[in-house]
Amino acid sequence: MRIHFVVHEDFEAPGAYEDWAKARGYQTTFSRVYLGEQLPDSIEEIDFLIVMGGPQSPATTLADCPYFDAAAEKQLIVKAATSGKIVVGVCLGAQLIGDALGGTFEYSPEKEIGKFPIMLTEAGLKNDHFAHFGKILEVGHWHGDMPGLTPEAKIIAISEGCPRQIIEYQNLVYAFQCHMELTPELVELLIQNSEKDLNKADEYKFVQTPEILRTHDYSEMNKKLFVFLDKLTEQYRVMN
Repeated sequence: MRIHFVVHEDFEAPGAYEDWAKARGYQTTFSRVYLGEQLPDSIEEIDFLIVMGGPQSPATTLADCPYFDAAAEKQLIVKAATSGKIVVGVCLGAQLIGDALGGTFEYSPEKEIGKFPIMLTEAGLKNDHFAHFGKILEVGHWHGDMPGLTPEAKIIAISEGCPRQIIEYQNLVYAFQCHMELTPELVELLIQNSEKDLNKADEYKFVQTPEILRTHDYSEMNKKLFVFLDKLTEQYRVMN
């Protein structure tokens, strides 16, 4: 399995996604755009595209952020999705998938930073990829926006603060507004780069303080993510 990560910032690292890939012995390649690394010219050597988060939005221009080319990333997503590759987007990556496939990202009703429950919808409960999640699962959050919807999109999970936490756009293409990849090390990096939001934690219903963020156990949601990724890659193998 050949997995390619698009990483927008060092503090929005792949975390548990990369841990999973390494544990399975999969080949991993990276486009760390914040370091000037280029996006792949072709998706022929990629089985699984994972687009990570970042403080940007799909509306961020090259003038706003010279190393973030939203249009180019969306073209890459479309190529991968139409070629039958696995595509998973996280946070910003989730919003880019929605935009690339015809939806438009929106502001989430609530800013969410912390560990809060998501609830599976009827579509989520019927999707075997998520059978091991149960009806309710506590996961990580670190966002203010959410993905747009296409006519074909199925909302898999919601939260009290955001009605679009996990979306299935098409076969093998999933968007995760939530952050199931968080680890203690990654959370520490995010804390160091989120001072503005965290200093106002008491102004938001779903923003936790650094002290609370550091107390959470993120390992259980990591394990649930691993099972989902195993199911997705097995489906890909069967189809190919």
